[in-house]
Amino acid sequence: MSSHDAAPPAPPRRNPCCLCWCCCCSCSWNEERRRAWRASRESRLQPLPSCEVCATPTPTPTPTPEEVRSWAQSFDKLMHSPAGRSVFREFLRTEYSEENMLFWLACEELKAEANQHVVDEKARLIYEDYVSILSPKEVSLDSRVREGINKKMQEPSAHTFDDAQLQIYTLMHRDSYPRFLSSPAYRALLLQGASQSSSEA
Repeated sequence: MSSHDAAPPAPPRRNPCCLCWCCCCSCSWNEERRRAWRASRESRLQPLPSCEVCATPTPTPTPTPEEVRSWAQSFDKLMHSPAGRSVFREFLRTEYSEENMLFWLACEELKAEANQHVVDEKARLIYEDYVSILSPKEVSLDSRVREGINKKMQEPSAHTFDDAQLQIYTLMHRDSYPRFLSSPAYRALLLQGASQSSSEA
């Protein structure tokens, strides 16, 4: 066959990994999207404490003695307090379970998102970071919830992880919260608040 009869070059093959939501954590396309989303996430969440959107928590304003005492009243009060979440996250880090709080926060952020394209990207990253069995930050979910997520990921929505978020919230409430209330870190905050109240009296 002469050079004039050579077949035209085949069109470039489409990278299949960019079409898969479950097993392409290492592809460059996904890494670029991951970095872009995380950068935009930090800028959008400025009203929240920066400790909730970065790898290493930063100091938050000192909570009032009343606020610290309220954390012992219910887990809901602790989780509704930015300072409480920050202190509790630090405690979870000492128990090597910080991923539970990070997953819960990511789900809260996903539920507040209205743009479907952004929902798709966030859902994909949450799955890779916290649900995939390949992730070092995988949270503990039962098989029923995990199977439900796998089905919902075919068409992600802002509520794809609702069942999983509730399961992790319950886990933190049942297992970690009682230990947090007995921890030296929380006791120190209570003593600090008591001393502050005495000095102001």
